[in-house]
Amino acid sequence: MATIKRALSAKTNPSGRAEIMLRVSVSHSVSHRIKSGLFIKKELFKDNKFSNPRDPELKKEVRDIQDRLDEIEKFLIRICEDTPLNKVTKDFLLTQLDLFLNPPVEDAPVAPEVTFFDIFEDYITKKNISEWRIKHLRVLKRALMRYELYVRANGNRRYKIKLDDFTVDDVNDFEKFLRNEHKFYKKYPKIYEAVPADTHSQRKKPKPHPKGDNTIVGLFGLMRAFYRWCRDQELTTNDPFAKYNGTTTEVYGTPYYISLEERDKIDDYDLSANPSLEAQRDIFIFQCLIGCRVSDLMAMTPASIINGAIEYMPQKTKGERPQVVRVPLNARAKALVEKYAGRDDLKGKLFPFISSQKYNVAIKKFFTVCGVDRMVTVLNPTTGAEEKRPLNEIASSHLARRTFIGNLYKKVKDPNLVGSLSGHKEGSKAFARYRDIDEDMKKELVDLLD
Repeated sequence: MATIKRALSAKTNPSGRAEIMLRVSVSHSVSHRIKSGLFIKKELFKDNKFSNPRDPELKKEVRDIQDRLDEIEKFLIRICEDTPLNKVTKDFLLTQLDLFLNPPVEDAPVAPEVTFFDIFEDYITKKNISEWRIKHLRVLKRALMRYELYVRANGNRRYKIKLDDFTVDDVNDFEKFLRNEHKFYKKYPKIYEAVPADTHSQRKKPKPHPKGDNTIVGLFGLMRAFYRWCRDQELTTNDPFAKYNGTTTEVYGTPYYISLEERDKIDDYDLSANPSLEAQRDIFIFQCLIGCRVSDLMAMTPASIINGAIEYMPQKTKGERPQVVRVPLNARAKALVEKYAGRDDLKGKLFPFISSQKYNVAIKKFFTVCGVDRMVTVLNPTTGAEEKRPLNEIASSHLARRTFIGNLYKKVKDPNLVGSLSGHKEGSKAFARYRDIDEDMKKELVDLLD
C-alpha cells in the first residue's frame, strides 16, 4: 500500500512561500520525492502539520491548500495502486501528476468522481458548526478512512465507502473496527502511517486508544447528523442507522468535583518554591471561579474582562448556538487577575497559559503536593465498570468546570440560573451530568414533607 509523507522545501519563492514536497513510498525499496506545486507560508506549516490561524483569510487559505493537497495525495495513491510496481518511476508520477493538475485543454472536461469523503468535506465546509465540532468530525473522517484501508488489507482490495451503499452491516463492522482498533496498530502499521490516529501528537505514528461506549456513541451521533444532512440535500435516501441496534445513549457516572474547602486548601498552599506550578495552580483556581471549558479559558485576554465580569462566547457551541456568557468576577478571581497583570510572559493572554495537555499534568501534580487525594467513584470510560480512584490521579481542567457548577448548584439549586453562568442552554441534558444531588439536598427535600 502506497503511503505519502509531507515536508516543506527549504527554499522560498519571491512571495515568501515554500513548496510542499511529497515523499511517495510505493514499497520498502521504492520511494520518490515529488513537488506538489502548492506553496504556503512557513509559519502556516510547522513540523509538517498545518496550523489553524485565527485570521479568516489565512484560515481559508490553509483549508484550500489542505483540500487541494488531499486531492493530489489521493490521486497519487490511486495511481500507485493501479500501476505495476516496476512502472512507478519518478518520471511516470511527475507526468501523471502534471496531467492531473493541467489536463489538456483540447479534451472535454471530465467531472471527477465525487467520493464519500468529498461529500463529507463538503458537509464540514457548508454546515455552520463550531471549530470544536469540526475537530471531532475530522476524527470521525480519519477513522472511516482507516476502516476503508483495513477492509482493503483484509482481502477486499477495491473497497470504497460509498454514500448510497453504506449499510447497517457496514455500521456494525465499523463499530467492531473502532472497538478493536488499538489491537490492529502493530499488525497494520501502514494504515497508521497513511492516516494517523492523532494528527496533533508529536509521535510519528500515535497508537489509537481503546474506545468505550461513550466514544462510539459520540462518533455515531456525528455520522447520523452527516447522513441526515445528505438526505436533506437529496444526495441520498440511504439511512444506514435505521436498523442499527447498538448502544445509542452515553452513560456517565455521578459527577465528582472538589468541595470549596478542598479548593481553598489548594489555593492557600504555599507553592512559591515552584513558580511555574504555582501559576498553573492559580489558573486552575480562576477556572473554578468562572466555570468555563479549557479551550475558552486559554483564549481569554485582558479584553475579556468587561465591567468587572469575564465575557466569552463558548467555542464548543459557537457555530450552532452562539451566545455570550458573562460571569461576574468575585474578589478572589479579581485578585488572581491582578497578580499576573502586566507580566512580560503573558503574550497578550490573561494568564501564563501552557498547552492543555501540560496543564492537565500540572493539575495532577499540585493536587498531589497539596494532599487533595480523596477517593472517588468513577466509571471507566472504556469498560464502563466502576472504579475507585484518588482525585490527584484523575484531576483535570474539566474538574474545575464541574467544581464551579456543582458548588453553585448546591447553593442555589436552580439549573437554569447556574446554566446561564456555565454556558448550558435552558433544560440542557448535558447540564444534568454536573448536578450532584447530595445528602444535604436530600434532607432538605424530605423535610418539606414534615
